[in-house]
Amino acid sequence: MTEITAPPRFRQGAGRLCLDYVRTLRYRGTPRAQEELADGAALAEWVRQCGPALDATRAAVTPADAAVREARALREAVYALVSAARAGDGAAVAPAVRGRLNRAAAQPVPVPRLTAEGELRWRADEPVAAVLALVARDTLELAASPALLARLHECGAADCGAVFLDASRPGTRRWCSMDVCGNRAKKSAYRARN
Repeated sequence: MTEITAPPRFRQGAGRLCLDYVRTLRYRGTPRAQEELADGAALAEWVRQCGPALDATRAAVTPADAAVREARALREAVYALVSAARAGDGAAVAPAVRGRLNRAAAQPVPVPRLTAEGELRWRADEPVAAVLALVARDTLELAASPALLARLHECGAADCGAVFLDASRPGTRRWCSMDVCGNRAKKSAYRARN
């Protein structure tokens, strides 16, 4: 019997963990903007889906509402710093934004361990804070990397708003996802021609 698995709840594939995290506010800057971190269960699910493979016992803890508010504030700090850095003025970001990211980055991160079955698993006393520390560290590294910043693009779909790292050789990728936005654009162009 084949087990049917549900498709991932959160979009990934932006090329950096911090950019995938920013995408939890789907359709940013459009009238269709949707909050994907609606509650503690959603935040815990993002950590399970997008973070390293954490030991299940601690990763099952659902964060409180205050942690969700802090996680959303961190996401907006990530967006503010990446946006400012892309514009060539990362130093101009508000001190509160820099402080929030620096505090999050200073938290303990998940540590690796090898199981008896030979699988790599990660452990963290506070899984959500640990994965968000990885997000913050990734943001700081990205913002301080001019070569990577030059390869950040906004999705070509007018109703998307996602930013992604273009790792293609020519650096001409147009959509955040060929499966979603790119496919939709191709279908639309095909219908317009026929």
